[in-house]
Amino acid sequence: MLRLASTSVTRVQLLRDAHIDFIQSEVDFDEERITAPTPKNFVYQATVGKYEAAMRQYGIEEMGLLVADTVVTSQGQILRKAKCVDDARNILMTQSGNVTSIITCMIYHDKHKKIIDISSTDYLFGAFDMEALDVYLASGAWRGKAGACMVEGFCQPYIVEVQGFESCAMGLSVERLLAFM
Repeated sequence: MLRLASTSVTRVQLLRDAHIDFIQSEVDFDEERITAPTPKNFVYQATVGKYEAAMRQYGIEEMGLLVADTVVTSQGQILRKAKCVDDARNILMTQSGNVTSIITCMIYHDKHKKIIDISSTDYLFGAFDMEALDVYLASGAWRGKAGACMVEGFCQPYIVEVQGFESCAMGLSVERLLAFM
């Protein structure tokens, strides 16, 4: 049994699909104050910040602790969570027809081990259809998503090539986690 310190419904589904017993708990950490020179450094700082907050709040005495964060990058830019629909459109247009890297960092810590993993999945997207993009933006499904990207949703029909694990792109490198559990 582990504690997932995340409100992500996607991470919940990944753990369920992997048949990992867990409880979900919230952790409060403001990643907006992070300044980082690279996407990997940003996602590492965000994950460590969430981990430290979760350790203070929950610890590891009762069960193992799992925290994760994801960042999206394309064309040399860190594509954060969109603040409004225009921001989401600009972020998605940066990815349209380009290589987009989705980098996930996770920390798993229990009484016997502590694992830190940074994994990346790279997608080559074809050009997005503008009408489909408008429908996606109007749906609001992009809210709260790093890079406004949903590889299991809107972006899926535009995937030309993939290098890496889909679970990493969805916010938790389950394959790596299972290898250590």
